[in-house]
Amino acid sequence: MSEYVDRVYEKVLEKDAGQPEFHQAVKEVFNNLIPALQKNPIYKKHKILERIVEPERQIIFRVPWVDDNNQIQINRGFRVQFNSAIGVYKGGLRFHPSVYIGIIKFLGFEQIFKNSLTGLPMGGAKGGSDFNPKGKSDMEVMSFCQSFMSELYKYVGPETDIPAGDIGVGAREIGYLYGQYKQLVNRSNGVLTGKGLEYGGSLIRPEATGYGSVYFAQEMLKVRGEEIKGKLCTISGSGNVAQYTAEKLNQLGAKVVTLSDSDGYVYDPEGISGEKFEYVLDLKQVRRGRIKEYAEEFNVEYRPKARPWDIECDLAFPSATENEIEKEDAENLVDNGTIAVCEGANMPSTNEAIDIFLDAGIAFGPGKAANAGGVATSGLEMAQNAMRLSWSREEVDERLHEIMINIHKTTYETSKEYGDPGNYVLGANIAGFEKVANAMIAQGHW
Repeated sequence: MSEYVDRVYEKVLEKDAGQPEFHQAVKEVFNNLIPALQKNPIYKKHKILERIVEPERQIIFRVPWVDDNNQIQINRGFRVQFNSAIGVYKGGLRFHPSVYIGIIKFLGFEQIFKNSLTGLPMGGAKGGSDFNPKGKSDMEVMSFCQSFMSELYKYVGPETDIPAGDIGVGAREIGYLYGQYKQLVNRSNGVLTGKGLEYGGSLIRPEATGYGSVYFAQEMLKVRGEEIKGKLCTISGSGNVAQYTAEKLNQLGAKVVTLSDSDGYVYDPEGISGEKFEYVLDLKQVRRGRIKEYAEEFNVEYRPKARPWDIECDLAFPSATENEIEKEDAENLVDNGTIAVCEGANMPSTNEAIDIFLDAGIAFGPGKAANAGGVATSGLEMAQNAMRLSWSREEVDERLHEIMINIHKTTYETSKEYGDPGNYVLGANIAGFEKVANAMIAQGHW
């Protein structure tokens, strides 16, 4: 089976040249599938690997918009509808200058297995644009979003594809996108998730990815007879995921000592909690400032152009972006006695870094399992929209917690079944894959 896996992977390299992020995502999954393929040769017979790396549909389009100087600007939009075997396409939209088809395919491929692990009927997709909302006025962002949705609306819908937010796409962008969609189709059908509470959004949705990451870490620690209370934690990022990872860790009695953005990170050994945490929420959600301002406000250390993986910690939560933990960072975390790493971002650890964590016996929660709380709560938002009702904050949080416990149970039991208990990378990849593969076989050769 290893020859089969290698052959398919080589074909991906050949057909999708110049897309290293996508190659990385495929390799990370394929590396763990050989035991499942040996146990279930029907997957090879039905050419599941060849089919699953090929998106069902890729859409690339022009996005013209008008800036505040009345000048026409042009960006490129994407939507990759990767796999719908277990449900409607589901996955976020990312607005960032780094976005190109390889990034979108990497994220969409990961989304297939992440959505599978939630237990909800959602297939995998991703989209976005190379538009940069940073520094743009509200009018410019609205102009862009309306133009973007004027093309995207043709390919999405409540029974087809339900996008959400991602990097660069928050409440403001979702609002503009949803408003334009309603104008174009003359229907209110909840086609986007992450909406505002006033127009169909779900409580806990902004907090979901961060909360879910902590819930998953909590389950990993229970297996080892540990608890979160009293643990020293480092977090990268300072957006929604990082903010609410910090909030939940504080609630559970841990101490959070770092946050970061693309310019650098702050180190506060006294802990980022109480009024300091409230300052972060205002800084990032209201003023859209830089994390350096936190260091200036509270007279703590700021390290420019650096990541917080050289700080001693018990638990690390990479919550910024892909490939932010490289080989040297992973070695630093191991040397500093870290006992668990839980990915809040999408694939923030390189394959080399993951190998270092696993070899060192660190409890490692891969993003497709650990950060599935966001898309899981999007699924809960879809359910509330379909029933025309809203659940309480407590009910949504309880359902999220239960989903994360079940994801941990599924990944852990699968790792045991395949002879490597506690290897959550193996467990998540095989469990996510098998459900999708079985659905693909059941539905024929599509």
